[in-house]
Amino acid sequence: MSQHEDTSGMHVWLVMWKAFKALEHIDKRSIADLGLGGISDFAILELLSNKGSMPINSIGKKIHLTSGSITAAVDRAEKKGLVERQWDTKDRRIIHAALTPKGKSTINAAMKKHAEQLELASAGLTNSERAQLLKLLKKLGYHAAKLA
Repeated sequence: MSQHEDTSGMHVWLVMWKAFKALEHIDKRSIADLGLGGISDFAILELLSNKGSMPINSIGKKIHLTSGSITAAVDRAEKKGLVERQWDTKDRRIIHAALTPKGKSTINAAMKKHAEQLELASAGLTNSERAQLLKLLKKLGYHAAKLA
Protein backbone atom coordinates (compact mmCIF):
# COMPACT_ATOMS: atom_id res chain seq x y z
CA MET A 1 0.00 0.00 0.00
CA SER A 2 1.25 3.43 -0.92
CA GLN A 3 2.13 5.72 1.96
CA HIS A 4 -0.39 8.29 0.69
CA GLU A 5 -3.17 5.97 -0.48
CA ASP A 6 -6.58 7.38 0.39
CA THR A 7 -8.35 4.92 2.70
CA SER A 8 -11.14 7.26 3.76
CA GLY A 9 -14.69 6.01 3.92
CA MET A 10 -15.57 8.26 1.01
CA HIS A 11 -12.81 6.79 -1.16
CA VAL A 12 -13.78 3.22 -0.18
CA TRP A 13 -17.34 4.02 -1.28
CA LEU A 14 -16.17 5.60 -4.56
CA VAL A 15 -13.96 2.64 -5.50
CA MET A 16 -16.71 0.13 -4.62
CA TRP A 17 -19.29 2.15 -6.57
CA LYS A 18 -17.09 2.30 -9.69
CA ALA A 19 -16.37 -1.44 -9.49
CA PHE A 20 -20.07 -2.13 -9.00
CA LYS A 21 -21.05 0.01 -12.00
CA ALA A 22 -18.54 -1.80 -14.22
CA LEU A 23 -19.81 -5.21 -13.10
CA GLU A 24 -23.42 -4.05 -13.37
CA HIS A 25 -22.80 -3.05 -16.98
CA ILE A 26 -21.50 -6.54 -17.78
CA ASP A 27 -24.42 -8.11 -15.90
CA LYS A 28 -27.05 -6.05 -17.75
CA ARG A 29 -25.44 -6.62 -21.15
CA SER A 30 -25.22 -10.35 -20.47
CA ILE A 31 -28.89 -10.51 -19.47
CA ALA A 32 -29.95 -8.47 -22.51
CA ASP A 33 -27.96 -10.79 -24.78
CA LEU A 34 -29.91 -13.78 -23.43
CA GLY A 35 -33.05 -12.54 -25.19
CA LEU A 36 -35.38 -13.20 -22.26
CA GLY A 37 -36.54 -9.63 -21.92
CA GLY A 38 -35.28 -7.22 -19.32
CA ILE A 39 -33.70 -7.73 -15.96
CA SER A 40 -37.12 -8.13 -14.30
CA ASP A 41 -38.03 -11.01 -16.61
CA PHE A 42 -34.70 -12.70 -15.97
CA ALA A 43 -35.00 -12.14 -12.21
CA ILE A 44 -38.42 -13.82 -12.10
CA LEU A 45 -37.18 -16.89 -13.94
CA GLU A 46 -34.03 -17.08 -11.83
CA LEU A 47 -36.00 -16.77 -8.58
CA LEU A 48 -38.55 -19.42 -9.59
CA SER A 49 -35.70 -21.70 -10.67
CA ASN A 50 -34.12 -21.44 -7.22
CA LYS A 51 -37.21 -21.25 -4.99
CA GLY A 52 -39.91 -23.06 -6.97
CA SER A 53 -43.51 -21.90 -7.32
CA MET A 54 -44.24 -18.69 -5.41
CA PRO A 55 -47.12 -16.26 -4.91
CA ILE A 56 -46.80 -13.52 -7.51
CA ASN A 57 -46.87 -10.74 -4.90
CA SER A 58 -44.02 -12.47 -3.01
CA ILE A 59 -41.94 -12.54 -6.19
CA GLY A 60 -42.46 -8.81 -6.62
CA LYS A 61 -41.29 -8.13 -3.07
CA LYS A 62 -38.19 -10.32 -3.48
CA ILE A 63 -37.05 -8.66 -6.71
CA HIS A 64 -38.27 -5.16 -5.75
CA LEU A 65 -41.06 -4.68 -8.28
CA THR A 66 -44.39 -2.96 -7.76
CA SER A 67 -47.53 -5.06 -8.07
CA GLY A 68 -48.22 -3.61 -11.52
CA SER A 69 -44.69 -4.29 -12.73
CA ILE A 70 -44.63 -7.87 -11.44
CA THR A 71 -48.00 -8.59 -13.07
CA ALA A 72 -46.74 -7.25 -16.42
CA ALA A 73 -43.50 -9.24 -16.15
CA VAL A 74 -45.35 -12.47 -15.31
CA ASP A 75 -47.72 -11.77 -18.22
CA ARG A 76 -44.73 -11.50 -20.58
CA ALA A 77 -43.19 -14.73 -19.30
CA GLU A 78 -46.55 -16.49 -19.51
CA LYS A 79 -47.06 -15.39 -23.13
CA LYS A 80 -43.65 -16.88 -23.97
CA GLY A 81 -44.66 -20.16 -22.33
CA LEU A 82 -42.01 -19.85 -19.62
CA VAL A 83 -44.30 -19.41 -16.62
CA GLU A 84 -47.78 -20.50 -15.69
CA ARG A 85 -50.18 -19.15 -13.11
CA GLN A 86 -51.53 -21.54 -10.49
CA TRP A 87 -54.27 -20.76 -7.98
CA ASP A 88 -53.57 -21.59 -4.37
CA THR A 89 -55.53 -24.65 -3.28
CA LYS A 90 -56.30 -23.18 0.16
CA ASP A 91 -56.89 -19.54 -0.75
CA ARG A 92 -58.10 -18.82 -4.30
CA ARG A 93 -57.18 -15.15 -3.89
CA ILE A 94 -53.50 -16.13 -4.02
CA ILE A 95 -52.01 -16.78 -7.45
CA HIS A 96 -48.67 -18.51 -7.77
CA ALA A 97 -46.24 -18.38 -10.66
CA ALA A 98 -44.36 -21.54 -11.60
CA LEU A 99 -41.86 -22.35 -14.31
CA THR A 100 -43.10 -24.49 -17.17
CA PRO A 101 -40.80 -27.23 -18.51
CA LYS A 102 -39.85 -24.78 -21.28
CA GLY A 103 -39.16 -22.13 -18.64
CA LYS A 104 -36.92 -24.51 -16.67
CA SER A 105 -34.82 -25.44 -19.67
CA THR A 106 -34.67 -21.81 -20.83
CA ILE A 107 -33.48 -20.40 -17.50
CA ASN A 108 -31.02 -23.25 -16.98
CA ALA A 109 -29.37 -22.54 -20.34
CA ALA A 110 -29.50 -18.79 -19.71
CA MET A 111 -27.95 -19.12 -16.25
CA LYS A 112 -25.07 -21.14 -17.68
CA LYS A 113 -24.30 -18.41 -20.25
CA HIS A 114 -24.76 -15.64 -17.69
CA ALA A 115 -22.48 -17.39 -15.19
CA GLU A 116 -19.78 -17.62 -17.87
CA GLN A 117 -19.95 -13.85 -18.43
CA LEU A 118 -19.75 -13.09 -14.73
CA GLU A 119 -16.85 -15.52 -14.41
CA LEU A 120 -15.00 -13.60 -17.14
CA ALA A 121 -15.74 -10.36 -15.31
CA SER A 122 -14.30 -11.80 -12.09
CA ALA A 123 -11.24 -13.30 -13.75
CA GLY A 124 -9.12 -10.31 -12.71
CA LEU A 125 -8.95 -11.83 -9.23
CA THR A 126 -7.49 -15.13 -8.10
CA ASN A 127 -9.67 -17.48 -6.07
CA SER A 128 -7.79 -16.43 -2.95
CA GLU A 129 -8.40 -12.74 -3.73
CA ARG A 130 -12.08 -13.46 -4.38
CA ALA A 131 -12.39 -15.19 -1.01
CA GLN A 132 -10.70 -12.25 0.70
CA LEU A 133 -12.92 -9.76 -1.12
CA LEU A 134 -16.07 -11.65 -0.16
CA LYS A 135 -15.00 -11.80 3.48
CA LEU A 136 -14.24 -8.07 3.57
CA LEU A 137 -17.43 -7.04 1.74
CA LYS A 138 -19.54 -9.11 4.14
CA LYS A 139 -17.75 -7.56 7.12
CA LEU A 140 -18.29 -4.06 5.72
CA GLY A 141 -21.92 -4.80 4.84
CA TYR A 142 -22.77 -6.18 8.27
CA HIS A 143 -21.19 -3.16 9.95
CA ALA A 144 -23.01 -0.71 7.67
CA ALA A 145 -26.30 -2.58 8.24
CA LYS A 146 -25.91 -2.10 11.99
CA LEU A 147 -25.50 1.64 11.47
CA ALA A 148 -28.45 1.83 9.10
